Amino acid sequence: MDIAGLSTAMKQSSLSQAVNVRLLKMSTDQATQVSQDLVKMIEQSVQPNLGGNIDIRA
Repeated sequence: MDIAGLSTAMKQSSLSQAVNVRLLKMSTDQATQVSQDLVKMIEQSVQPNLGGNIDIRA
């Protein structure tokens, strides 16, 4: 068994896993930020008097 080849393969696998974990964390952080921004937009768009009265006259 080639020890140098095995070591290289293990390092590549470790690096790949670290990159995947970092990308997942970045994706999770971005999704959290987007959802927080969406909540803020919804809170700001609330108009308590809108829709309280309906004009049914023709």
